[in-house]
Amino acid sequence: MMSFARVPLRAGKSAAMWKAKGFSLIELLIVVAIILIIAAIAIPNMLRARIAANEASAVNSLRTISTAETTYASTYPTIGYTCSLSDLGPPSGGGVVSSTGAGILDDVLSTGQKAGYLFGLQDCAGTPKANYTSTAAPANLGGTGTRAFCSATPGVINFAGDGTVATCLSAGIVLQ
Repeated sequence: MMSFARVPLRAGKSAAMWKAKGFSLIELLIVVAIILIIAAIAIPNMLRARIAANEASAVNSLRTISTAETTYASTYPTIGYTCSLSDLGPPSGGGVVSSTGAGILDDVLSTGQKAGYLFGLQDCAGTPKANYTSTAAPANLGGTGTRAFCSATPGVINFAGDGTVATCLSAGIVLQ
């Protein structure tokens, strides 16, 4: 509830007026408008920063997968590379490390999804498997990332600006 105070008009005048203390509705609306303008400027920059962080995480995760594949192929030479991220992950139920749960990748990355990107392995053939291709695509194109990433057996990471794995595999640009 607003309080009113008696304020004299001028010295020597006996009339008094009532003046409300507090903010007027117009003043509050101006403050809200200023806050909304600042938010409209800041939010797109925050989204771009989040996308850049997700893309950096995806590149680092592909490097981790490449290292894990090399370790897996060295540990299990009769199998070679694997085409399953879960094979690189921890053994199920805390069991013994084996070719189906090598314990090389963490339990988050071995699920195939991390930091707004979906990861996969493909192009494994032969016995032992001598090749693999790892891929990373944004889970929500434009929302969690704008580029797709891929890496073949030598570990060189390529990217595609359109965010699709198919473009990365066929005409990807080497990440500098």
